[in-house]
Amino acid sequence: MTFKELVVAYFQYPAIIAYLALSVVMLGIYVWQPATLLQTAASLAVAVMAYPLAWYMLHRWVLHSQWMYKVKILAPVWKRIHYDHHQDPNHLEVLFGSLTTTLPTIVVILAPIGWAIGGVGGAAAAVGAGLLTTCFYEFCHCVQHLKYKPRNKWLAQMKARHMAHHFHDESGNFGITNFFWDKVFGTFYERPDRKEKSETVFNLGYTPETAERYPWVAELSGGVATGHPTQRAKD
Repeated sequence: MTFKELVVAYFQYPAIIAYLALSVVMLGIYVWQPATLLQTAASLAVAVMAYPLAWYMLHRWVLHSQWMYKVKILAPVWKRIHYDHHQDPNHLEVLFGSLTTTLPTIVVILAPIGWAIGGVGGAAAAVGAGLLTTCFYEFCHCVQHLKYKPRNKWLAQMKARHMAHHFHDESGNFGITNFFWDKVFGTFYERPDRKEKSETVFNLGYTPETAERYPWVAELSGGVATGHPTQRAKD
């Protein structure tokens, strides 16, 4: 895949179109009820700076949780937002986050912060910044998962670390573009640092034994992921 093909595919995805459209809506709200320049700058800065930490926390303690699949009503959500993605990291239909989960998260986290800083205009600026930052994260996620080999050193390193998270050990490298918080919390690693491959890298700990007690994800998935996705496809 060429870079141009990647960009074309990216902008055709409905979720990205929705994020961009809602960013325009946030701009309209901001124009209607503007915040001061200082309030706007603070709202934008907080939104962009808080994003890596918010993503790290959600990725590590929600998406990689061992509790969501134990609750029947939450099991389908966990399956869609992350289990399916790890079960087959090359399955492009679940590459992007679901709007039903991403949009409420962005609004719930950023709108109150922006409102506290600059009222309606501050909230619109913060949410808009969150939407555009999400677009950037999803683009980098495409680089990481699609058949594109980045020439840029930073993108290549980022892709290697994320692929290690998916194909070697899921208990680290929770960042997407920024691994600062992985380093702070001790979950950052380079592939040679961990010799042993995780046995649960493709099922996030939802093993056949676990499925016997909490069967809802397995029922929706037609079983439990075991082994490399390419080998399962051959079976």
